[in-house]
Amino acid sequence: MLFWQFLPTWPHLLRLVVMVSTGTVPTAPSAAKATRPGAVIALLVVAAFVVILNETIMGVALPELMRELDIAAATAQWLTTAFLLTMAVVIPTTGFLIQRFPLRALFFAAMGLFTLGTVIAAVAPGFGVLLIGRIVQASGTAIMIPLLFTTVLNVVPVHRRGRMMGLISIVISVAPAVGPTVSGLILSVFPWRAMFIVMIPIALVAIALGARWVQNLTETRRVTLDVVSVVLSALAFGGLIFGLSSIGEAAGGHALVPIWIPLAVGAVALAAFVVRQLRLGATDRVLLNLAVFRHSTFSVAVILVVVAMTTLFGVLILLPLYLQNVLALGTLPTGLMLLPGGLLMGLMAPLVGTLFDRFGARPLVLPGAVVAAVALWGFATLSASTPIGFVIAVHCVLSLGLAFMFTPLMTSALGSLPPVLYPHGSAIVSTVQQLAGAAGTALFVTLMTVGAASAASEGSGIVEATASGIHTAFFVAACLSLAVIVLAAFVRTPKPAEGVQGVPGR
Repeated sequence: MLFWQFLPTWPHLLRLVVMVSTGTVPTAPSAAKATRPGAVIALLVVAAFVVILNETIMGVALPELMRELDIAAATAQWLTTAFLLTMAVVIPTTGFLIQRFPLRALFFAAMGLFTLGTVIAAVAPGFGVLLIGRIVQASGTAIMIPLLFTTVLNVVPVHRRGRMMGLISIVISVAPAVGPTVSGLILSVFPWRAMFIVMIPIALVAIALGARWVQNLTETRRVTLDVVSVVLSALAFGGLIFGLSSIGEAAGGHALVPIWIPLAVGAVALAAFVVRQLRLGATDRVLLNLAVFRHSTFSVAVILVVVAMTTLFGVLILLPLYLQNVLALGTLPTGLMLLPGGLLMGLMAPLVGTLFDRFGARPLVLPGAVVAAVALWGFATLSASTPIGFVIAVHCVLSLGLAFMFTPLMTSALGSLPPVLYPHGSAIVSTVQQLAGAAGTALFVTLMTVGAASAASEGSGIVEATASGIHTAFFVAACLSLAVIVLAAFVRTPKPAEGVQGVPGR
C-alpha cells in the first residue's frame, strides 16, 4: 500500500540499479576493488531514503500523540526537533569518523543505531522513552548521509560525479516530503507505534544486504578528533534550538528555564566554536573548515538553503496541525492532502536538474523564490473556513517553488569549492540543513503558540485561536520570503575554475 507513494523516487533508484548491472558506475583508480561499487552505492541510497524518511514522519502523528500522551504542541514538536538537532550535532563529527573507520563498520553502525532507535520508539511506554528512540534513530541517520556522499566522491570519477550526486540528491530530497503521507496512511489503520514497527523489517533487510554487498571501498587514516570543538558545537546548536523551543513553551506556561539562558549559552558557544575552527583551519584537527565561506557563491547558496529548509520543515509541522485541529480532518485525509506536493517536488527534480545544466542557477532560483513567496502569502490567509482545495493548491505551489531552489542551490554551493574543501563544505551544508529544519520546526510552532495564546486571551475559542496562531506563523514567513527574493538575485553558477565541476557562471 505504501509503494505507490514513492513513484517519483523509484525511477531514480532503478537507474542506479541499471547502472550497477551494466557496470556504468565507474570507479576511481584508487578505489578499484573486487566488488563493484555500484551495488554499495545503490544500497546506501535506499538505506538513506529509509532513514531520512523518519525526519518528517512525525508531523501528521503529532496531534494523535498529543492526545494519547497528554502533551502540548510545544512539547510534542521535540520529537521532530530533537531528531534534527541530534543530526546537527553528530554530522560535524562524521568527517572524523569516515576518515578513521572503514566504510563497512560505519554502515553497520549507522543502520544498527537506526534500527535500535526504531525498536525503542516502537515499544516506548511514554513520551520520554519515545524521545530517546528518536534521538538514537537520528544518530544513525546522521552517519548515513555523509557516508553516502563521501563514498560517491571516493569511488566515482570526477567526470561522472555530478550526474551521480544529482541522482542521489533527488532520491534523498523526496523522502522528507512524503514522510507526512506515509504516517497518515499508517495512522489511518494502525496506532502510532506502527510507524516504527513497519520500518524494522526494512532496516533488517538493509543490514542483511549490507553484510553481502558493502565492502571497504575507501581508505582510512589516523586522525585526531578535537573534543573541544565537538562540545562547543553541541552547546551552540543545542542551546540555540532549545532556546527557540522554550519560547513556545513559555507562551504556554511550561518553560523549564528562562528562555534567555539557553539562547545566551548557545550564542556564546557558537562564537567560541567559530573562533576555534578559525584557529584550527590549517590543521587536521579542524572539525568544520570555515574557509568555505570565503567563497561568496557558497555563502549565498547556503543562506538560501537554510531559509528553504526552515520553510519546508515549518510548513510540514504546521499543516498537519491546521488540517486536524482547525479543519477537523483525520490522519488519512491529512496525509493524502500533503501527498500531491511531495509528488510534485519529486517529479520536478529531474527537469530542474536538466534546466540547471542548460541555464545555470539564477534563472531557476529566482523564479522559485517568487513562487515560494506567493505560496507563503497564500498560507497566511488560512482560517477556520478555508476550502480544502485551496490548501492543497497552495501546498503544491510551495513545493514547486522549493523544487526550483534546492537542486541549483546545493549544486552551486558545493560546485564553487576547491576539491580540498569539498568534504568540509558537504558537512557544513548537511549540518545547516538539519539546523534549519530544527529551527523551522521550533520557530513555526513558537509563532503559532504565541499567536494562539494572544487570540485566546481575547476570548477566541480553541479552534479560532489555533487558526489565528497558524496565521501568525505563516504571515511572518511570508514577510521573510520577500527578503529571500532579493537574495536570490545574487545567486550564480560557479565557474569551472572555482571547484571540481560547474558550468560557466551566470
